[in-house]
Amino acid sequence: MSPTFRSLRNHNYRLYLAGSIVSNTGTWMMRVAQDWLVLSIPGNSGTELGITTGLQFLPVLLLSPYAGVLADRFSKRRLLQITQAMMAVVSLMLGVIAVLGAAETWHVYVLALLFGIGSAFDAPARQSFVSEMVGPEDLSNAVGLNSASFNTARILGPGLAGLLIGLLGDGMVASGWVILINALSYLAVIFQLQRMDTALLNSPELRTGRSTGMLREGVAYIRSKPKMLMILVMVFFAGTFGMNFQITSALMATEVFDKGASEFGVLGSAMAVGSLTGALLAARRVRIRMRLLVGAALGFGAAEIVAGLLPTYVTFALFAPVIGLCTITLLNSANATMQLESDPLLRGRVMALYMTIVMGGTPLGSPVIGWIGETYGARWCLILGGVLVIVGVVVAFVVYLRTSHLTIREALRGAAALAPAEDQAQYPG
Repeated sequence: MSPTFRSLRNHNYRLYLAGSIVSNTGTWMMRVAQDWLVLSIPGNSGTELGITTGLQFLPVLLLSPYAGVLADRFSKRRLLQITQAMMAVVSLMLGVIAVLGAAETWHVYVLALLFGIGSAFDAPARQSFVSEMVGPEDLSNAVGLNSASFNTARILGPGLAGLLIGLLGDGMVASGWVILINALSYLAVIFQLQRMDTALLNSPELRTGRSTGMLREGVAYIRSKPKMLMILVMVFFAGTFGMNFQITSALMATEVFDKGASEFGVLGSAMAVGSLTGALLAARRVRIRMRLLVGAALGFGAAEIVAGLLPTYVTFALFAPVIGLCTITLLNSANATMQLESDPLLRGRVMALYMTIVMGGTPLGSPVIGWIGETYGARWCLILGGVLVIVGVVVAFVVYLRTSHLTIREALRGAAALAPAEDQAQYPG
């Protein structure tokens, strides 16, 4: 079997990836359909669309740390079945209301919030469940294949949704049918999870009950790990000041290059092609060295600066895959390293805090990036964003060197462990 797909020799992971491809495609179809549904309701505009997105995103920021506690207390496989079922029911309700032509804005708000709650509890369990399906030697490969699945769906899903909405009448009812397709797609994941051989899972011994301070214990554990802290700082700067692609690409397309919606859509597809390429390259790696993490983060910042200086729309579109490649290389490397370096009994909480940092930075940075674009011009969104990412990476790496007492050469040669250490260091808690 090709090294790129070596995780597929694992029976449980084959089932999981097959279900994920179907579900991810449905999710991207729903994103387009839900936005179109909001705009199809009379009187709605971009404001209602922004509120819907915010309501769907807010629970992930507020609840993910507590969701990580649940992921460490209970079977991740069962928890994923519950969260997938919840999101399926919410999608079903929204789709039925839309197909009946009865959807109102408040319906979408409420259901978007409920969907976000399901997503908040799904993400930490899903991220940490990968290491239970495959061994440490295949973890980076599995993370890469997960990203490849996600970005393949990111390319296919919006196009399929747009095609179906057009064929079905281009209105509220058409959006509803596409949302119903997404509701059905969750059944693929639930079914594949049920088919898994639990004897093949690398499950740590489950906690018998809730103990006080479990979330605080997870925070204290991360604080005791210099490499994890460095990664969290790096992805915070990247997420806060660099990964505002919806804003920066839209501003560059419309204000700098005087293009329309279709050209803006091309930029998203071009970036997704780079992300897919990066995910497949990540799947070939056996271990992740520190120089890859730091290099990808610095490369991402540099790519943002270069993009802000490009003279034409064509050069910007041709360069977009480079940004996608750097982004996914950074995120995949950070994700796999956090899992490989963590104690299995704390992995759910570790990944929950990681996801909170990654996803929480973007809404914090978006107003800043928007203000920079409005005050100084769209190009400066990318240029200053890239500079701040580089500064954050350098500061994080310097602090890591001092706390770990390593030289630059020793740190850059280091790789993520193939398995968590047997004798975990004691940490305050």
